[in-house]
Order: sequence, then C-alpha cells, then structure tokens
Amino acid sequence: MSATEPDPAVGVFAHKAFVHLLGGRLGATFATQIQSVVVGWQVYALTHDPLSLGYVGLAQFLPMVALSLPAGDLADRMERRLLLACSWVLQALASALFVTLTLLDADVAPFYGVLVLFGLARAFAGPAMQSFLPHVVPEEQLPKAIAWNSSAFQMAVIAGPALGGGIYLLGPQVAYTVCCGLFLSAAASVFTIAVRRRPEPPPAGTGAFQRFTAGIAYVRHQPIVLGAISLDLFAVLFGGATALLPVYAHEILHVGPGGLGALRSAIAVGAFLTGIYLGQRSLGRHAGRTMFACVALFGAATLVFALSSSFFLSLGALAVAGAADMVSVYVRSTLIQVVTPDAMRGRVSAVNMLFIGASNELGEFESGVTAAWFGTVPAVVIGGLGTLGVVGLWMWLFPALRRVDRLSELSPRSPAA
Repeated sequence: MSATEPDPAVGVFAHKAFVHLLGGRLGATFATQIQSVVVGWQVYALTHDPLSLGYVGLAQFLPMVALSLPAGDLADRMERRLLLACSWVLQALASALFVTLTLLDADVAPFYGVLVLFGLARAFAGPAMQSFLPHVVPEEQLPKAIAWNSSAFQMAVIAGPALGGGIYLLGPQVAYTVCCGLFLSAAASVFTIAVRRRPEPPPAGTGAFQRFTAGIAYVRHQPIVLGAISLDLFAVLFGGATALLPVYAHEILHVGPGGLGALRSAIAVGAFLTGIYLGQRSLGRHAGRTMFACVALFGAATLVFALSSSFFLSLGALAVAGAADMVSVYVRSTLIQVVTPDAMRGRVSAVNMLFIGASNELGEFESGVTAAWFGTVPAVVIGGLGTLGVVGLWMWLFPALRRVDRLSELSPRSPAA
C-alpha cells in the first residue's frame, strides 16, 4: 500500500509520510551519533583503558547480530511503523538509563548493560526502517527516497559527533537527555504516519527457525540480490581504510586530532553530496555496470589514499571513495527493495544488515591484522587491490547483476524464482 496514488510529477517531499519518516530517521541518527561520542568519552574517563572502548562496540554489536534475523521476521509479521516507533522508544529508555547512571556516579559495568539494551533496540529498528520505506512513497519514486534517506544518515554522521562533543561540555547527563528527547521525537514522528500495512500471515506449518532463515534462503536463490549484497561485503571488507585513519593522521600525514576528524568527515561529505545529487536526479541506464564501476572507483580511491603523503590529496581521495560508495549503496538498496516481495522485505533487510555489519566490523579487524603483518601503507594498498579484484570476480560470477539496466524496470521476484 502506498501513501498516495503514484504521480510522477510529485516529488518525494510532497508525501507527508515520507517527510515524517525522514525526520524520524534524521533525529534518531543524530541521537545515536551524539550518544556514541559521549559514551565512549565517559567510559574511557571511568576506566582509562583503551580496551574498554572495544567493549563499548562489542556490547552493541553482539545483540544486533544475534537478533537481526528474528527482528527481520518480526518486521514481516507485524506493523512496521509500530515496530520502528517502539524500537526508538527503547533507545530513548537506554538514554534515560545513561542519565541515571551518570547522576549516580555508577561504575562502568552498568554502562555495558545499557549498551546491550541499546544494541537490541537497534537490531529491530534496522529491518523495520528499511522495509517500511517502500510504503511511504510511490514505487517509481523509491530510488530518490532511498537517496534522500541515505543523505539524512550521512548528514548526521558528519555533524552528530561534533555536536555530541559540544553538548558534552555541559555535562554527559545533558547530552543523554538531548538524545532521549531526539529518540522520543523520532518515535512520535513515525507513529503519526497514516500509512498502514496488513502483514500477511506465515504459511501454515511454518516454524520459527524456517521463518527466521527465509531471508537467507531467498537471497541465496536470487543471483542479483546475492551478488549485490556480497559485493558490498567483500569490497568494504578489503577496501575500508577507516580503522587505520588514526595511524595516517599521526604518523604519515602528521595532522593531529583535528586532521583525523577532517579525514573521517571527508568520506561522509562525499557520500552526502552524492546522495543529494541522486535524490534530485534518477540514475539512468546500465545501473549494474554503474555499480561495479563505482565499487572499482572506491578501490582506486583507496589506493590513492594509501600512497598519498599530502593531506589535501588524502581528503580528496576519501571524498571520492565516499561518493563512489554512495552510488553503490543507492543501486544496491534500490535493487533489493524493488526485487524483494513486500512479505519478505523485513527478513531480506535483516540479511543485508548482517552483511553490512560484518563488512564494517570484520573490515576493521582485517585492516588491523594486515597492518600488523605488513605495515599500514601496504595493508591499505592490499585492501584497494583486493577491492578491484573482487569487482572483476563478481562481474564474472554474477552476469545477471552486471546486466541490470534501468532500476525502474525491475519487479518483485517470488522466493522460488
């Protein structure tokens, strides 16, 4: 069910439901970014142990991995709007608990417990958000909606950490209170959306395990979906240089903490500007080849960054990498949403999020291991070359993905197709 009858002449922002959903996504992402800065700083202040920061990420990552598939199943069996609103309310509760722990001068252990709760809530928010988006705009405007949705995320990634650092000066309890308010506002914004969806009941005799793994089975039998998801997994796994940016800032570019912040922001700025462009202009023909070309550009930009000793050249290379990655995200996300039947969108979105989470987390681990083995610059060079190799191999393994032309010409495919 769409929010209105399709009208190609009407932009995505003419649909009130999309505006509410985008506003909620923006507010919740800002809150997440602010909170990540504040929690990291506060936990380190309590422990003075760098390993404690690793536990901050682990406490959130493990429940997200464990619950992603059940969350995807739930997104296909209940009202996605309500599930998304409830997950953001649960994240607001986590922020309120952080306020309480701060006022009580609690030890670090309870903070990890609240982070587990926060990771649990995020596990349900992801599939609900991704699978609900096609219900708030007409089908032919979905690619632009995805681009604007991704741009809102990148905007929060750029500005959120700096805002969090500024608010922290007023006290961590103030920052957590702001996050709590943002999460509650996001939940209220989504809850007011008038779009309703009637979930289809699962087939008779279908067990929980079969429902949970249906998304994996669907992806496995759809070459273009499997190719798109796995391309992102392996390209980012090998090509991501984010984990090694502190080393580049300190030992290679000699730009200090401020330069490190600029390097991290360059990727998001490139992605944000490209997302704005894609939100205004639809991608034309040869979408599959364009995606492969942009992943190859991502790898090439990574190589330039790896070998650069110029701060400004490095900033440019990272911005190009972010822009190329944004095009890949745009094509992949649109393709997955359009090809997947609505009854499967929650579970397929959960599988996609598992792949994305694995690429980010394992990519950082891979970067650290190869840097320890070969050195920082050779590690990033190997990653860039690995990305280019993956592009060539995937173009050969998934010819149907390479031949995808116009995204608007794709249609949902049954699990048996």
